Amino acid sequence: MTTLDNTKVGQTVEVVKVHGEGSSLRRRLLDMGITPKTQVTLVRCAPLGDPIELNVRGYALTLRKADAQLVEVM
Repeated sequence: MTTLDNTKVGQTVEVVKVHGEGSSLRRRLLDMGITPKTQVTLVRCAPLGDPIELNVRGYALTLRKADAQLVEVM
């Protein structure tokens, strides 16, 4: 298992778990569609590596790498 911030550009992964129990950030990630068993594709990274753009459920989502560390993927 790894986290979303460690995926490579063009790679599609499946969300296993969203960490951060009891935090508002976890709730926000779940509300944006990053839920367990969801397919997520890393589309591109910013020139300095942060933030990253993801394709989630057919829409583009941009996350900071610090936030992406809470998402465990397979």
